[in-house]
Amino acid sequence: MGASDSKLVFKQGIFKLSEGTAIAADDPYWRGFWELPESAEDVFSLFSPNDIRRTRDSSLPNLETLILALISRLCALKKLPAFPDPDLAPERDALNCIRILTRILPFIYEADNLEAWEDKFFWGVRRRRINKGQVKPEILFDEAHLEDEKEEGQDGEEFEDAKPLGEELLDTLIDLLFFHGFSLGYDDRTKTKVSYSIWSSGVGCNTPMSSSKELESNRTEVLKLLLALSSKSMYMPANVLPIKGVKAITYLTTCPDKQVVLSTLCSLLNSTLKYNPASWRLPYDHVVIGDPKQIYVATCLQFLLVLVLYPIPEAGQNPPPKNYVRHFLGRLHRPQDFQFIVDGMTRILHQPLQATSSYLPGSQKALKWAPEMIMLFWETIQCNKRFRSFIVDTDRGLDFVILVLFYASEYRADPARQGIVRMCIFVLQTLSAEDNFGNGLNKKFERQETLPAVIKIDNFSGSYADFVISSIHTLITGSKGKLDAIYPALLAIINNIAAYLESLNFMSCLKLLQLFSSMSSPSFLLANETNHTLLMSLLETLNAIIEHKYDKNPRLITAILKNRKRFEALRSFTLESGQEEIERLSQLRKESGDGSEHAHSPLRSPRNSSLDSLRSPQSARTPSLSNVPEEGGTFAIGDDDSDDEEHELQATPSQSTPSNHNSRTPSVSSSVDDTVPMQLRGMSEKARGKMPIGQPSFSRVNSMTSMSSHTAAMSTSNGGFVPSTPWIESWLSSLPLHTILTLLSSAPENTPPKSLPSTIDPSPPRIHLFEWSPLSLGWYESLLWSFIFSSEMAAQKGTLGIWNSTTIRLFKVEKETAKGPSLMKPMGAVDAVGSNLVQRIGSLTVRGGAEPPRPAPGTVRDV
Repeated sequence: MGASDSKLVFKQGIFKLSEGTAIAADDPYWRGFWELPESAEDVFSLFSPNDIRRTRDSSLPNLETLILALISRLCALKKLPAFPDPDLAPERDALNCIRILTRILPFIYEADNLEAWEDKFFWGVRRRRINKGQVKPEILFDEAHLEDEKEEGQDGEEFEDAKPLGEELLDTLIDLLFFHGFSLGYDDRTKTKVSYSIWSSGVGCNTPMSSSKELESNRTEVLKLLLALSSKSMYMPANVLPIKGVKAITYLTTCPDKQVVLSTLCSLLNSTLKYNPASWRLPYDHVVIGDPKQIYVATCLQFLLVLVLYPIPEAGQNPPPKNYVRHFLGRLHRPQDFQFIVDGMTRILHQPLQATSSYLPGSQKALKWAPEMIMLFWETIQCNKRFRSFIVDTDRGLDFVILVLFYASEYRADPARQGIVRMCIFVLQTLSAEDNFGNGLNKKFERQETLPAVIKIDNFSGSYADFVISSIHTLITGSKGKLDAIYPALLAIINNIAAYLESLNFMSCLKLLQLFSSMSSPSFLLANETNHTLLMSLLETLNAIIEHKYDKNPRLITAILKNRKRFEALRSFTLESGQEEIERLSQLRKESGDGSEHAHSPLRSPRNSSLDSLRSPQSARTPSLSNVPEEGGTFAIGDDDSDDEEHELQATPSQSTPSNHNSRTPSVSSSVDDTVPMQLRGMSEKARGKMPIGQPSFSRVNSMTSMSSHTAAMSTSNGGFVPSTPWIESWLSSLPLHTILTLLSSAPENTPPKSLPSTIDPSPPRIHLFEWSPLSLGWYESLLWSFIFSSEMAAQKGTLGIWNSTTIRLFKVEKETAKGPSLMKPMGAVDAVGSNLVQRIGSLTVRGGAEPPRPAPGTVRDV
């Protein structure tokens, strides 16, 4: 039968599925599903979403029998001694079973009305027929067929209890990842077909292992089905996922077989970290779509993260079951393993930073799975204390600081990648909680001139700490409010390192005082009921530097003294004086014909654009904020033109005001930033006392930190918020001004005292830890699955992806608008020359080419 004939027969068989007539389980018709397709593209192109939904909705018994037949055939092939013999037990049959299951499963997950059926079908009690004779393709029956089994059993057939269908499928797939001749090379020394050998050298294996494109391709197909089985996550809201969980991932991560867990962990880890893009690089290779090696590495990394990140639902169990994959990642301890991990991560993350040394501009771009690598780095430093020390106690930590800041700066202006920026900031906060990290930042930064333009600071001269402070200042002032949910985390990073900072340069001192000037302005403080907490955090930073490193930071002390009027003015801040200053500024704008009074209204946005001033405060006649003017400028925290767009996004619901509502109970709806973790800000005892009582605890097993979860205190908009005098009095007295005011009183002539005044009593450094909660875990998992979704769409050109055209609930997918002609997407008669040239270079598959126009693929929107 020719290729076109087999495709026609396969398509006819697909149509027959949905005709409404039940097809017997032993009908030869089912063999066509694993014998006819010749490639994964055949399966995904011929078995269309409409075909699957039509069968699912009108002929569910046939879909059920198809799944049973595919799993039965796959399990039977694995048990055949001849597998993968091309004649007796062909590899093709197994791959086609895997491909069709991968194609079907997402459309089952998207149907809410099938949840009970799916749970019973895949995870319910099951019985199966005992085959006493020759091993042959068998059909497995679930509990729904018990009556048939009893009738058939009366004819002499026997049945036995069997694992749930989902467990049997997962066991088979894991075995196929370690199957000689299918995913491992042949080895005459082993007597069994399944051998849990690590795929490549690295962690846990020093012996080079043979591999091939065919073996890696087979592993990729199996891993994609494992991802598809795990992707039920995509069809739950973010606030439900950590609580409800996914049974497939729970089964995999709670596997008690240590050898299976370690072999899987090390195989995925080594395959990811051994990849060296420089070993075969071509200029502009990032425009190549569908490179099998890159797809293989990305799939290994993504499945590894699915396992490591997964928080096992407690389900009333105390303590909850252990995630053994995460557990054993946290048990790694050999320095050579840590060095291998660091080298592999750095090699991937460092790619775009090499652009400055390339003769071809733009020829080297970040690998598509760089965000996933940052995620793996974050996970490893959280669950492995030894690895965290390996990073923080050496200069390796400084290298990762620059890498993470690069990706945060690179993506800060991209609305679709704000989740990556947030993750980068949380990574830095996790590192900054370590004492040695702050000390290490005092080292001089000497390679700044080699950095890409997006992160390079002109005429920079200073330490790593100076670079971090300047970069954080840029992220705050340049984000236009898009990052306002993580301003507390950005300030927490500086706060955590403040007690260790020495010899801050002039630029760092200036930027810290600029932030203070803006955050202490009336229009900022009165714009939102929680903005004052940012001011508190910044004041604590200045206090920590004064109390612990007074002698080492004369520039900052001098800068504080020169800004004494604004610090002193905070003591007498009132609602009336603040509103008078806001009105005065508004009147000045009107008189100057600026016409921008509405854009700078104090109640316009959560963080408000009143962080306008980037210059030192002008002098005032009396120490009152109404007489310490805010200068106009372009610096706007929260002044964003896309507020409405931000509220439409569903990937990361916004934080809400405090309540006694149980944060473990999923809410019916959630807005944009609810899942963004609240950072622990340095609250006074009085402020802490105002927090809701009775908050349930939520711990992440094996995480670096397990803290109580509090409902987020930051509202997403100031809708309905009206500042009042009692509200101001509730926090004004809690502002940590004592240290600074004592310093000012000891230097009436703005001449810094030679040593710290004796009236200042240093307090222990306060660490602002990252907090995990059900909502933050929901955000985190939505971020991971958005990476996986986007990667699959890019690899398959947006048309044949595993999850394409399904109804995803974990994050929002938007259609990309058509773009104009470019080098990679030439259009028109003249551009056709460029198209022809591009196509002929090594017969590479390049974006655009001369292919007919396709529907615009989806893009993940701000997770």
